[in-house]
Amino acid sequence: MKVILCAVDFSDEGKGVVEAAAAEARLRDAQLWLVHVAAPDPTFVGYEAGPDNERIFRAGTLRAEHQTLQERAEELKLQGVDATAILVQGPTCEMLIKEACDLEADLIVIGSHRHGLWHRALWGSTEDSVIEQAPCPVLVVPVAI
Repeated sequence: MKVILCAVDFSDEGKGVVEAAAAEARLRDAQLWLVHVAAPDPTFVGYEAGPDNERIFRAGTLRAEHQTLQERAEELKLQGVDATAILVQGPTCEMLIKEACDLEADLIVIGSHRHGLWHRALWGSTEDSVIEQAPCPVLVVPVAI
């Protein structure tokens, strides 16, 4: 196992997912890719915000997310993990699968927020979709909500 992809969501609970992925990377002497899928750009602009304001806000959000992701990768490097950060935009599951294929990942590590039946029925589950479509094994790390 040489390449591990870790899906990163910036929640406090999601820190355990990164820790689990880092532990796997250390154990297997693998490269760890921290991948955050940012929301796609909006296809409309609200009534009060003009297009320029929305673009400026969105760019600031993406910069902050990218910076946080880079900082996590640097922290892991200091701990001896070969970590690289990637921020992509789009539908979460689709982009995670695309990145796993592009990186030829041997393992995907993703968190499960344990949403209830109604939530899963209405909105689905990212981890279920990733498991169904993944080109490699998936390690699901339960996180507290």
